[in-house]
Amino acid sequence: MRRLVAGLLVLSALAGCPRKDVRAPEPAPPPNPAAEAPAAQASQAPGAILFFSADVRGYLGPCGCSENMRGGIARAAFQVREARQGALPVLFVDGGDSLFGEPHLKPEQVPQEERKARALAEAYRDMGLAVRAVGELDDTRGAGFRQSLGLPELASGAVKVLPAGARKVGLVSASASAGLVQGAARARAAGATFVVGLFRGTLAEAQRAVSSSAAGVDLVIATHTASEFDGEQNTLTRDAVPVVAMQSKGRSLLRVDLTYGPTPGPFTQQRTAEDSEREVTSLDRRLALMDAEINRPGIDPQLKALKQDKRTELAARRQALLTAPLTPTGEGDGFAVRFVPLESTLPSDPQVQAVVNAYDADVGKMNLEWARAHGQDCPAPAKGQAAFVGNAACAECHAETLPVWEGSKHHQAWKTLEDVGKQFHLNCTGCHVTGWQQPGGVCRLDKVAGRENVGCESCHGPGSLHVEDPSPTNVIAQPGQTVCVTCHNPENSPHFDFATYLPKVLGPGHGATRGVKQ
Repeated sequence: MRRLVAGLLVLSALAGCPRKDVRAPEPAPPPNPAAEAPAAQASQAPGAILFFSADVRGYLGPCGCSENMRGGIARAAFQVREARQGALPVLFVDGGDSLFGEPHLKPEQVPQEERKARALAEAYRDMGLAVRAVGELDDTRGAGFRQSLGLPELASGAVKVLPAGARKVGLVSASASAGLVQGAARARAAGATFVVGLFRGTLAEAQRAVSSSAAGVDLVIATHTASEFDGEQNTLTRDAVPVVAMQSKGRSLLRVDLTYGPTPGPFTQQRTAEDSEREVTSLDRRLALMDAEINRPGIDPQLKALKQDKRTELAARRQALLTAPLTPTGEGDGFAVRFVPLESTLPSDPQVQAVVNAYDADVGKMNLEWARAHGQDCPAPAKGQAAFVGNAACAECHAETLPVWEGSKHHQAWKTLEDVGKQFHLNCTGCHVTGWQQPGGVCRLDKVAGRENVGCESCHGPGSLHVEDPSPTNVIAQPGQTVCVTCHNPENSPHFDFATYLPKVLGPGHGATRGVKQ
C-alpha cells in the first residue's frame, strides 16, 4: 500500500513538471505601454511637421560646377528623416513638375531622363512620400510612364485629407480660384482643419487667385515658375492667405510647423521669433558674400579653406534656427512657414544617396550605348563656313598664348567630369567640350575624343578660315560676356562676375595688353 501511495505521489509530482520534449506554453507578456505608445501618441500629437517640394524639374542634385551649390534629393531626404526622429508626425508632399525638366525630349535624352525619373520616384518612396500633385512636366513621357512609377498622386482638381496628429490636413490641387474654394470646402467636409492649396501656376497667378476670394485655404504654394531662372529665390507673401514660391530644381524645401490648441479652431499664422528672423536674414547675406569670395578665381587655397570653414559654421547656425521646434504663440491652432535651403554642407541621407549613386553609375553607360547604336554625326559646315580645327592648329601661330589656356580651368574642363564620373551625362557634356552640337563639331558622346575641354574655339568660334588666312577680321567671335554666360549662367555658375573672372583668362598674346571686346 505504501508503494502504491509513493508511486502516486511521484506521478503527481512528474505531472506538475513540463517534459523537455513538450514545452508548456509561456504566459503572454504583460502589456508594454512603451511599445504601444508611439501609435497612440502619433494620433494625438499636439502638432505636426509638413515638408513640401515643388518644381524639382528632374534634378537629383546640383551640377557641382561651383562651390557650395544648393540642392540634392539626398539632402532633402535627410531633413525629412531627421524630423521623423522627433515626437511629431511628419508628412512629405510634392507639388508636381518634378519628374522632368522639359516638355519635350530629343531621342538621345530619353534613356537618361527616364532613368532619372525612376531614381526620383525611388527617392520619394524612401522619403515616405504622402502624395504628390501632377504637373505638366510630369507627363513629358506620357501618363502611362508617370503612373508606372507607382507614386501616390493628386490629380488636378482633386483633394486629399491626411491625418496629422490630433488634426487632419487637407491638400487641394487647383489652377484657379474657384478650384481652391471648391477643394477647400470638400477637404473641410472630410475633417481637415488645415488646408494647403497646391496651385498649378506662378507666384503672381497664385496671389491673384487668393486675392479674388478668401479661397478657404490656409496656405497656397505656387508650384510653377514663370521661366527657367525665375525660381532663384524663396518667396513668402504676408497676405491674409500667405502664398509661397520655392526655389526650383530642388534647392530648398518648405517646412510648415503646425501647433494645436486644446480644441480645434481656425489656424493663425505664427511669426517665428523676430530676433531669429533677423538673424536668419543676416546669415543669408553673409553666406551670399562668402560664396562670392570662395568662388573668386585664383583665391589662395589656404584663405579659401579658412573661408569655407567659416561658411560651414554660418550655415550650421542658420540650419539650427530653421529647424528648431516652434513654441506656440497662443492657445489656438497655429502654423509657421520656414524655408530650408539645402546647403552643400548639410548631411545626405545614405539610403537616398545610394539611389543617386546608382543613377550616376548607370546613366553614363546608357548614354554611351545609345550613342553607339543610334548617334548621328553633326552636319558639316555649309560651304564657305568655318570648321573646327582644334587647339593644335591655333598653337602653331599663338605659341605664347597656349600656356595661358593650359593654366586655366578651361584646360581641365573634361577632367572635372571624369573625376566625378559624369563625362557622359548629357546635362554636363555641352559645357565641357568644344563644338558641342554645332556644325562640324561633336554630336555623339562616343566621338568626343579630340574635342575635350573648353578650347580656343569654344570662345572664338570654329577656326578653319582663320587658320587658312590669319587675319583679325575672320575670327568668328570676339568673346565677351554674352559668350561666357552661355555656360557661366545663374544655374551652373551662380557667382560668376565677368569683370572678376575675365583677368584670369588673359595673358601674353591673349588680351593682356590689347584688351578684350565686351
